[in-house]
Amino acid sequence: MGIAQEFKEFAVKGNVIDLAVGVIIGGAFGKIVDSVVNDLIMPVVGLVFGKLDFSNLFIPLARVPADVPHTLEAVRKAGVPVFAYGHFLTISLNFFILAFIIFVMVKQINRLKREHEKKVEEPAATPEDIQLLREIRDSLKKTTS
Repeated sequence: MGIAQEFKEFAVKGNVIDLAVGVIIGGAFGKIVDSVVNDLIMPVVGLVFGKLDFSNLFIPLARVPADVPHTLEAVRKAGVPVFAYGHFLTISLNFFILAFIIFVMVKQINRLKREHEKKVEEPAATPEDIQLLREIRDSLKKTTS
């Protein structure tokens, strides 16, 4: 069997397709979370902490020339090495928000699965008229025996 045939068999398996769909949706979901953090949460956090902009939090690791503005982009363009912890804080916040959202989703899915399994396990209650007919039948059997 040639390598092309093996690859074709591998690529059309259901698990590979499911994984590809999951990666694509995960990437799109990551962009949504980035937007929520950067556009909705971080401005509020910055407002609470005195108009902080986490993306510009850094520590220069060398002397910054006097004519360079004290922004992360400008300092990097000047070739000064920086310890950019603000970006790390933003990415960490993104991660925790994403992890929390996934936790809530998995928790709800598990709850729905448990409810579905519970419904499947419980036999349907016998209607009252059927129950009465069964009792009558059993009574008749006793009297005729």
